[in-house]
Amino acid sequence: MEHNARQIAAASLIADTFVPGRTPAMAASALGVPEIMLDLAYRNPRAGERRQLELLLKGFDSRTLGLLLGGRPRKFSSLSQSEREGVLLSLANSRLPQKRALFTALRFGLMVATYSAPGPTGHSPLWDEVGYAPPFGVHPDAPERPLSPLRFEKDTELTADVVVVGSGAGGGTAAGVLAAAGLDVVVLEAGEYHDDADFDGSELTAFSNFYAVAPQMSVEGQMALMAGYGVGGGTVVNYTTSFRTPDDVRAEWAGIGARQFAEQEYTDSLDAVYTRLGVNTDHDRAGQRDALLQRGLEKLGWHVEAMPRNVIGCEQDVECGRCGLGCRIGAKQSTAKTWLVDAAQAGARIVVGARAMRVTTAQGRASGVVAVTASGHRLVVRSRAVVAAGGAVQTPALLRRSGLGNANIGKYLRLHPATAVWARFDEDVLPWTGPPQSRFSKEHRDLDGKGYGVIYETAPITAAFGSAFVPWHGADAHAARMRDLRHLAPVVVIDRDRDSGQVKVGKDGEPVVSYRISEYDAAHLHRGIVNAARIAEAAGAVEVFTTHQRPVGFEPGRRGSIETFAADAAAAGYRPSRVGLAALHIMGTARMGGSPADSATNPDGETWDLPGLVVADGSSFPTSSGVNPMISIEAIAHMNARRLASRLA
Repeated sequence: MEHNARQIAAASLIADTFVPGRTPAMAASALGVPEIMLDLAYRNPRAGERRQLELLLKGFDSRTLGLLLGGRPRKFSSLSQSEREGVLLSLANSRLPQKRALFTALRFGLMVATYSAPGPTGHSPLWDEVGYAPPFGVHPDAPERPLSPLRFEKDTELTADVVVVGSGAGGGTAAGVLAAAGLDVVVLEAGEYHDDADFDGSELTAFSNFYAVAPQMSVEGQMALMAGYGVGGGTVVNYTTSFRTPDDVRAEWAGIGARQFAEQEYTDSLDAVYTRLGVNTDHDRAGQRDALLQRGLEKLGWHVEAMPRNVIGCEQDVECGRCGLGCRIGAKQSTAKTWLVDAAQAGARIVVGARAMRVTTAQGRASGVVAVTASGHRLVVRSRAVVAAGGAVQTPALLRRSGLGNANIGKYLRLHPATAVWARFDEDVLPWTGPPQSRFSKEHRDLDGKGYGVIYETAPITAAFGSAFVPWHGADAHAARMRDLRHLAPVVVIDRDRDSGQVKVGKDGEPVVSYRISEYDAAHLHRGIVNAARIAEAAGAVEVFTTHQRPVGFEPGRRGSIETFAADAAAAGYRPSRVGLAALHIMGTARMGGSPADSATNPDGETWDLPGLVVADGSSFPTSSGVNPMISIEAIAHMNARRLASRLA
């Protein structure tokens, strides 16, 4: 996409303030970052947000905006590097949440673009600074694609027994179950189909194609949102972590009205999912990140266990460090390798580049879906039933666009607020290698006697992903941290949130995510961060620091202590944009229950408003799962699809 010179100039000023580089070739603008950032931003379907960006860039180098942002009527371009950094840091530390949110959005987008950009030579000099291995390229022995999706370049009408919206953990599983029951199934996927031969280990490729472009942030700037996009959805890019729904969570869900969560029916669906995905603990060789996590946990006498994973023939080394960018060797058993293949073999049609706009009705029941194709054509699928499985952000938007009025649609959004405590070691960690998550601890999963607390994991830290969560306290300080990335290990803290946010729908029909972590959940997150620091210290870290914008850290035995660390973290706080938080587990918003007074769907997963419309994805969760949710999503989809198949039969 072409951008005007004024936009490029403004974006270059901002980008080069964040990353000026030690040489001209290392500057963000020299790597093509402004163009990458703008290309990604202009894929945002929300025209209003695109216009806001245009206005920001148009006026960024003006005296008026200089006064608003920095307190002095000076053009940004007239300032020195240190003065420019001062303006950005004034945004980051502002009392106004809107300014902090602006800084967070700029930092996150620019850092990801900068450290994923290959530059004009195809090999970024920043990768050499970090010691990060460049993208591998596609695998020379990639197998044939197991699926052959359809694409429509003209107005088209189809008929089916069931149309499934979405092909990820929920939609892919539902399609496999429904097709196996002998039903004619059409799957609509807004994204494209990518398989082993498309996965080149490049973060730019992945963030441009395999992750949802919008929304990328909650409106308050509290949470970065990461969701898969394309055939297979999040199961293509997740970390293969395969937890069954905990028994106490099942009991809690059953208490909200869908009693089968505590019964054999749901257990059978969990078993079926485990079997189809080949979940095992035979691929859990601990990389250095996980070995350090285990060392710290064992020294403290805390729980540590091998991670169940849905992989077959996993390499467990350098390939696995790029797991979040797609598995080149085909070891990950995503829905694109399992349930969707089953569905296609049973006759299901999978359509790519088709975004569902609304569910149609006839005689008081769901009667199909109207979609728009990537080329702008109209696609109508007429059916006996509809399965909504676009995820906990897109599903409530679809329901609202379709005229459903239940007050609970969009409510009860849970995000498992996740952050990392960084631990620096003298030895090499190379956090971008090894299985993505091979060890975990549930030592503090119940901090209140009600099942709410935190779990500890690790995560593969690739250059761009890591750069976005290493706090930015100035260009030189951030660059120094990135040069030290090879020595850093993250102790990931995942908070089971009791309280919730909401997905609303704008006038343009697009979803808007609103989420502010409550004091209750922030207290648990804080305890998790402090205990993660204890794990890092016990593992032998020479420095421990957080993702807070205000510097929080200590050096065991040299500077500070756990006590000063805890006090500093509490003082830095957990308000929006005060600490780096990510949502990789997006749940709720169309939850199952026993009454339309407090749920959006009934115990069959069918919407209270519209018979024949069944929800089968992460939005079905009555509360947060407390563990990585893929298996729970697939089990719910399996269960709800079996019930739907029985009714249709």
